[in-house]
Amino acid sequence: MSVQGSLDQQWARVRGRLKDEVGETAYRSWLKPLTVGSLDGGQLRILVPTRFMRDWIRTHYADRIRALFSGENPGVQSVEIVVASAAKPDLTVTPANDAPAAPPAAKPEPVTELVIEPSPALVVVEDRTDEMSAPLDPRFTFENFVVGKPNELAFAAARRVADAQAVPFNPLFLYGGVGLGKTHLMHAIAWAIRKKDPSRRVIYLSAEKFMYQFIRALRFKDTMAFKEQFRSVDVLMIDDVQFISGKDSTQEEFFHTFNALVDQNRQVIISADKSPSDLEGMEERLRSRLGWGLVADIHPTTYELRLGILGQKADRIGAKVPPKVLEFLAHKITSNVRELEGALNRIVAHAELVGRAITLESAQDVLHDLLRASNRRVTIEEIQKKVAEHFNIRLADMSSARRARAVARPRQVAMYLAKQLTQRSLPEIGRKFGDRDHTTVMHAVRKVDELCGTDPAFAEDVELLRRMLEG
Repeated sequence: MSVQGSLDQQWARVRGRLKDEVGETAYRSWLKPLTVGSLDGGQLRILVPTRFMRDWIRTHYADRIRALFSGENPGVQSVEIVVASAAKPDLTVTPANDAPAAPPAAKPEPVTELVIEPSPALVVVEDRTDEMSAPLDPRFTFENFVVGKPNELAFAAARRVADAQAVPFNPLFLYGGVGLGKTHLMHAIAWAIRKKDPSRRVIYLSAEKFMYQFIRALRFKDTMAFKEQFRSVDVLMIDDVQFISGKDSTQEEFFHTFNALVDQNRQVIISADKSPSDLEGMEERLRSRLGWGLVADIHPTTYELRLGILGQKADRIGAKVPPKVLEFLAHKITSNVRELEGALNRIVAHAELVGRAITLESAQDVLHDLLRASNRRVTIEEIQKKVAEHFNIRLADMSSARRARAVARPRQVAMYLAKQLTQRSLPEIGRKFGDRDHTTVMHAVRKVDELCGTDPAFAEDVELLRRMLEG
């Protein structure tokens, strides 16, 4: 048997071990596309299709690959990760003589960028710009995004930015509720740009990660490197920008980074749960800058869009789901796409595990808890309004600074009911009540619990309000 044939067999066994360790989903997304190259002087070459995938493999799986391959073949002393596709022109290209042929669509141009030795030390030969970027989900592409009336503007804008040679509008600001597709579109833009022009430097990360990187730069007195890395990119994508609300120093740095990139005609793409003008705790000048370009909102899904999403999801996972079940789910689960897809996954998994066909009755049984929760979703605004009416106070008092008992007690009841009847976190509830701290909400919950146990009339009031809101 040839040396290459032997390597291929060893690699097949290594991949089998990896698949058992990480699971089917992670294996299919990250490890299945890898191929084994050559073994030269104890150094094994592993080929990956993209630079992004090389980064991810290096961070999460490279050490394990080396360990497993050394177990199969003691001659493997180190592993070299090689990108077997077009790379940035400013990187050193060192193709090996025995590099395997790339697919016909692209001439192989391997880039030696990472060597993993048996010792813990890593030798990296590249600029660190892409290390700042968060991983992209391979499922989140334009091809997998179902377009409907609620999201057609956001989709068209995202597609335009991804395809345009010049910056069409700056920034592109996408906003909408949880699970409606903002992050999907952000990932799709990044994938499309990288596929079209791998030389363009794209950074995608959450606002929280941006803040962490900035604080880290301050701590290690490395702010100049931080500024250079972020301001030298071609496309900067910040997800969930609302998380830097109230963080003055982070907002200051983000403001200057934003301005520097716009001045250089670099593309900036932002997402949030609200429009720029409605972002609380954000500096006025930053809110103004964020609204400069195109602001595109994603509305709650319609029945037709939900049905289309379910149909595509079922096709993608190869599940045979009766149309009546898909229609039932589209009617019943209206909150967000994430919950909708989760419900379909549960139904399919249940059918496979118990060996029964998917029916309307089985779907109702499997999703009984989710369907019950979806039947009635109470908002904090509804709670505040109902409690204010019941105790005969002004709605504005729910957010006011007044501390009189006649106002404070109903406010505590509203906070208590918000904690019991919504999925909102304590900080989110506090913000709805005049930007109060989460500890204030915790105190209100404890106080109402205590009063319900000692004052039957008060407990009856709270129970009445609960039934009115749930009814």
